[in-house]
Amino acid sequence: MSEFRIATFNLENFDETPPGERPSLAERITLMRPQITRLRADIACFQEAHGQERPGQPRALLALKELLTGTGLDGATLVSTQPPDDAVFDLRNVVIASRLPVVKHQQLRNDLVAEPRYRRLTADPPDAEPVAISIERPVLHAQIDLDHAEPGRLLHVIAVHLKSKLPTEIPGQVLDHRKGIWRTADGWAEGSFLSSMKRMSQALEVRRLVDGILAEDPDARIVVAGDFNAEPEEVPVLAICGNVEDTGNGDLAPRVLVPLEHTIPHEARYTLFHHGRGQMIDHMLVTRNLLAQYRGSEIHNELLHDDSLAFATDDKFPESDHAPVVATFDFD
Repeated sequence: MSEFRIATFNLENFDETPPGERPSLAERITLMRPQITRLRADIACFQEAHGQERPGQPRALLALKELLTGTGLDGATLVSTQPPDDAVFDLRNVVIASRLPVVKHQQLRNDLVAEPRYRRLTADPPDAEPVAISIERPVLHAQIDLDHAEPGRLLHVIAVHLKSKLPTEIPGQVLDHRKGIWRTADGWAEGSFLSSMKRMSQALEVRRLVDGILAEDPDARIVVAGDFNAEPEEVPVLAICGNVEDTGNGDLAPRVLVPLEHTIPHEARYTLFHHGRGQMIDHMLVTRNLLAQYRGSEIHNELLHDDSLAFATDDKFPESDHAPVVATFDFD
């Protein structure tokens, strides 16, 4: 193929809803399906796609498939993160949808980075020994065939959803889970520290995966895309990029990943609107060998609402609070 487009989009808790509950899946699809169509994507990385169950059948991405119906990704191959005992997770799957052949795929969760262990300082009752700081969402890696006519022309797509900045709950420290009310300030601070530990553990695993791919094939084409829950100057993004300015080693320049958002005007460079400020937390990073074929990026953020406003409930704003990011390449 010559031109192809790849996108990333956090769908925000995309699921079916009980009868009478709003927003209904139909209401969400009415607003969001045009967003999918507008992507014109050959490959899309989705986050927060919930799984649904039917009697006698394994859990499946039924809501996502309905969203994609009638779009350019209708009938696309879907590969997803999954638990050991089911087809997909109940909540917040990372999914790669591809109109091109998926040669192989895998998920990683503490496969390249040991699960951190930590004795919580504010836990009540206190931890008798260090506990595992578990990662909720695996990293998803797919190898995609760009062109049957040229064997070996694979694209490595790594889809991520790093841990949010919401603090990890600590026993005896949360007074109201739904409202996010904590008993002590140091408990909240430690919960935030644990979340940052999870986020960095995932980022390190992605960086190690990238380095492993490039060690095996220095000319590999790699795209890392998804919701990083971190802005460009924050450590999780920098860790995955591997900039020479950070490593101090010019020999590592071929392994640097380039954030494509740098080609978008600064005033339009945001995927989330929070407390009146645009934040760029959804990223697409590529190996520099893809820059020769890169033609440009778009962020579809014209209708983003402020997700921090008191009235910004999902009932009033049933679309996602994230903006899609899409990039175009041309291999002709």
